[in-house]
Amino acid sequence: MKKFFMSPLLVLISFLPVVAQPGLGKSDPEGKKVLDAVSAKFKTYKTVTAKFSLKIENGAGKNLGVKTGTVYMKGVKYRISVTGQEIFSDGSNVWTYDKAANEVTISKLDPSANSLTPQKLFTNFYEKDFLYKLNGPVKLGAKTFKEVELTPIDKTRPFHKVLLYVDNNAISSTKIFEKTGNRYTYSTTALTPNATVADATFTFDAKKYPGVEVVDLR
Repeated sequence: MKKFFMSPLLVLISFLPVVAQPGLGKSDPEGKKVLDAVSAKFKTYKTVTAKFSLKIENGAGKNLGVKTGTVYMKGVKYRISVTGQEIFSDGSNVWTYDKAANEVTISKLDPSANSLTPQKLFTNFYEKDFLYKLNGPVKLGAKTFKEVELTPIDKTRPFHKVLLYVDNNAISSTKIFEKTGNRYTYSTTALTPNATVADATFTFDAKKYPGVEVVDLR
């Protein structure tokens, strides 16, 4: 369970930050306009609650599984909940809870390490880590989206391409193409901005998980 979720969490968290390097090509100004508009809209929200689905396919397009979950965001705080696992962060600490093992691992969030949080995926993560271009309108089902293609500057990353599908200045879905051939599609199925979300949502409360084993790495 843990392996299944944490690897696809590339979609949400582990676009691992790299240092931009000169001379590797230029990004498309039109692509930047689309991404900047997404970032600007997201920054107007005080809180965000989003339901999502995560689909995994192999290189032949065979469906290897689907997960659904919810992400909560408030300022620098976030919480990700899916079947079997939850990740909490109050902006200082990160709690990763594995339901099957009834175990929570606590680590310190180090801002100086440029850790990528869910919030950054909706803001300006693309500026230093990727080259990007606007591919144009793409029809998926009954809707038409702007497709933005991202290519990682660091070629040692496990993925070689990311496609963002944008509608009304919001990312509707993200598709990651791994070098192994696997593809991960993260889709937002519902998004509620500015709802009331208590600060306690972002802190792991051991009293609510009887018998939980705590591994404190701070």
